[in-house]
Amino acid sequence: MLRSWRAELRVLLSWRRILNRLRAVLRSAVVTFVVLTVTLWLMPGVESNDIIDTLGLVAIVAGVGAVLRPLLLLGITVLGGWGAMLLGVIAQIVVIVVALELDPANRISGLPSLVITAILAIVFAAIVDWMADSGTDDTFAREARRLMRGVRRRQARIAGGPFLTFRRPPPGTEPGLLMVQLDGLSEPVLRWAVRAGNLPTLGHWLRSGSHTMRGWHTGLPSTTPASQAGILHGATRQIPAFRWFEKDTGQLMVTNRPRDAAVLEPRLSDGRGLLRDGGVSIGNAFSGDAAVSLLTVSHAALPGRSARGWAAFMASPYGFTRALVLGVGEVITELHQARQQRRRNLQPRVSRSGAFLALRPASMLLRDVNVSLIAEQMARGAPAIYCDLVDYDEVAHHAGPARPESMRQLESLDRMLGVLERLAPEAARRYHLVVLSDHGQSQGATFRQRYGESLDEVVERFSAGDEAEAPAVPSESDAADLPPHPVAPLLVVSSGNLALLYLTRFPERLDRAAIDREYPRLIHGLAAHPGVGLVIVRDHDGPVAIGTSGSHRLSDGQIQGIDPLLPYGPRARHDLLRHQEAEHVGDLVLISCVDPVTEEVAAFEELVGSHGGLGGWQTEAVLVHPARWPVTEPHLDGPDAVHHQLVEWLAMLGLRTRSLELEHEAPHELFDSQDVPRLSRTHDG
Repeated sequence: MLRSWRAELRVLLSWRRILNRLRAVLRSAVVTFVVLTVTLWLMPGVESNDIIDTLGLVAIVAGVGAVLRPLLLLGITVLGGWGAMLLGVIAQIVVIVVALELDPANRISGLPSLVITAILAIVFAAIVDWMADSGTDDTFAREARRLMRGVRRRQARIAGGPFLTFRRPPPGTEPGLLMVQLDGLSEPVLRWAVRAGNLPTLGHWLRSGSHTMRGWHTGLPSTTPASQAGILHGATRQIPAFRWFEKDTGQLMVTNRPRDAAVLEPRLSDGRGLLRDGGVSIGNAFSGDAAVSLLTVSHAALPGRSARGWAAFMASPYGFTRALVLGVGEVITELHQARQQRRRNLQPRVSRSGAFLALRPASMLLRDVNVSLIAEQMARGAPAIYCDLVDYDEVAHHAGPARPESMRQLESLDRMLGVLERLAPEAARRYHLVVLSDHGQSQGATFRQRYGESLDEVVERFSAGDEAEAPAVPSESDAADLPPHPVAPLLVVSSGNLALLYLTRFPERLDRAAIDREYPRLIHGLAAHPGVGLVIVRDHDGPVAIGTSGSHRLSDGQIQGIDPLLPYGPRARHDLLRHQEAEHVGDLVLISCVDPVTEEVAAFEELVGSHGGLGGWQTEAVLVHPARWPVTEPHLDGPDAVHHQLVEWLAMLGLRTRSLELEHEAPHELFDSQDVPRLSRTHDG
């Protein structure tokens, strides 16, 4: 025991550790001095800004912070959720206010002035730290590393291990799997960005041979909820679109609404989800049967008291405050980029004002929170972690999937992968990293921009006069407020360039003959419209896809006239046929037109980058995984296939317990898990 204590003291007192600590203290003192000097200079009525007095104030801030921050962090951890978010900001203000109140120079007096000064100081500190790191995420990474070391030290104490509170526990040797989803990223865009050299982290993994990249086909619908239902639960058929109407309940389901996601989760879960064996779900639509779900839509709750990473992020000046300050910069950047598009008359484009101005900084904040939560779970040693990062998808919707603004977001996500790589030595396991997307995006001017009317107005025009008592056709945004009010006879629900049309007065799904009896002009009118590429309807001999100049019977491939599926690629028939088996699919399924040359689509929503249907890159997702890992199916077709592949890798790593059902075969014992490429600084395989 004495020898162990001596070894730990040698580690504590090593010159490298002391030098690093002194460097950190010096930097903190310099930043605090600069921030306080600028803040006091800007405050009206402050006559004295003596350097000696300011240096004394720096010491007071450090002392107050050393005393108060641990106590405030404890309170923040106990509160959890919204309380942590609120108190996290207040805690930083309290430290500065108390320090200013104790300032012997007494340069600021009165609580309002103290609070204003503290807020300004916190904002300036975030800006100065970001500039000091040359716009990198170094400070953020250091704070995450400090969080991980604290988590592991506490775990060592709880376990009764030999480690002192100041010693960093050794890195773990058991394998773990970290799966990071880059939302909305198509395989062609990622491949181009890597070849251009814009993604140094992913590029290094691929060029070094530690990882390999392959595309996978999402099928229909190409949306996050459908893909995650498949990837996390192997249950894609439960999700026919991003939004849909359920005739049996009279409800419009919108998958990013927590109440609807909570209803859907029991339909998806059979207890054998991807994350069932102690896994963690972070920022996803569904849980994958995870033991811990953080910021998961179907659970509709902020992280609670057990998620110390949430509290630490909120309380740290390099966490929530940093994200807020940089988020303001994102809004300014967005306004400038939108103006540039208008000045250059860049086409296609859509309005980038309104709610999107709030979505962009919110996405960045969520990204930083998610990475902090990942870091905490890596320190805790969660066997499997699946996290969705949405930055690229949100910007690409409004700017375009391959535009500079979207590429900038993709580059920031690559930096986050680099941060996770740097944090790997602090983890309680040897984490292997898989990066994947849930779908791609397709670009194009919207349906309304092209034809001067929305799809809802087109449907109303072709149904007018056929049903005298029928009110106007509502869009999905209107229909969200209909139940329990009477639902209009025709309801159009759009998701990208996919739309589902329901005749709501009938409890069952109608075939072509029944729809023609109710609305004789509807199917023909929609099929003849230049903005509608496909109308899919059930006929007496199975589903048929109808286009402007021909039809394609999906069950046997019989074609009349010009095949309407040609612009949608060789997998279109298979995708449409499988989609017809989904629960709650519409009486009519509509896919917008696609340009055979540019592969641009005409989204039924006001989005220049869209996904949900067919055409373009929206069905071309990507999977990046350790190069030596076996792939059962060379061509992964659909999210369910990706689910099965990930389950096999979990089993290969020894992270999947055998199930009594559907998992009878032993995992692939192709090589020992110690030989598997892992998340490390070298990626040398």
